[in-house]
Amino acid sequence: MDRHFQHELESLKTILIKMGSIVEENITNALQALLDRNESLAQKVFDNEVRINTLELEIDNAIIDLLALQQPVASDLRFIIAAQKINNDLERIGDHAVNIAESDLNLLKMKPLDTLLELPKMVVTTRLMLRNALDSFILLDPKMAQTVLETDDQIDNLNRSMTTEVIEMLRADKRSIECGLELIRISRNLERVADIATNIAEDVIFHTQARVVKHHAEEVKNQN
Repeated sequence: MDRHFQHELESLKTILIKMGSIVEENITNALQALLDRNESLAQKVFDNEVRINTLELEIDNAIIDLLALQQPVASDLRFIIAAQKINNDLERIGDHAVNIAESDLNLLKMKPLDTLLELPKMVVTTRLMLRNALDSFILLDPKMAQTVLETDDQIDNLNRSMTTEVIEMLRADKRSIECGLELIRISRNLERVADIATNIAEDVIFHTQARVVKHHAEEVKNQN
C-alpha cells in the first residue's frame, strides 16, 4: 500500500509538471506574440487552453482520490495540499495568458507603437519568476522559491510605472486611448502572473519546510 501510495504521489507530481510546462509555454507564446506582433503565436494560446483545463480536472480528481482512499500524514499531506493550490494557480496563469493573447490580437488591429514602455522589462522578469517557481517545485528547492518572493516587488514597481507612463502617453495623444487600455490590461495581467508565481513559491516553502509565508520575502530571510 505504501509503495502504491508513493507511486500515486509521483504520478500527481508528473501531471503537475506537465501542466506547468504547458502553462509556461502559453505565457511564453502570449508574451512573444506581443513583442513580435505575431498572430499565430497568440492563437496557440487559445488552442492550449483546452489542454490546461483538462489537466486541471485530472489533477483535481487525482487529489480527491488520494485524500479519500489514503490517509496521508506529515510531508505527504503537505505535498497534496500544495499540489492542490498549485493546480489552481496554474489554471489561473493559463487564464491570464488568454487575456494577454486577446490584447495581442486587439493591438494587431492598431498602428504599431514606437515603444511598449515597461512591458519588455515586465515580460523578462515575469517569465523568470514563473520559471524559477516551477523549477523550485520540480527540484523541491526552497532557496530558489525564495528568489521568486524577493522579485515580486520589482513587478509591482514596473506595473505602477507602466500605468503612469500610459497616462502620460494618453495626455499627449488622446487618439491612443484604446491602445493604452490594452497596454494597461497586459501590464495588470503580468502583475497577476507574478503574484501567482509567488504563491507557487510559497507553496514550495510550505511543502519543503512546513512554514507558511505570505508575500513577505524579508520574513523568509529572517527565518533562515
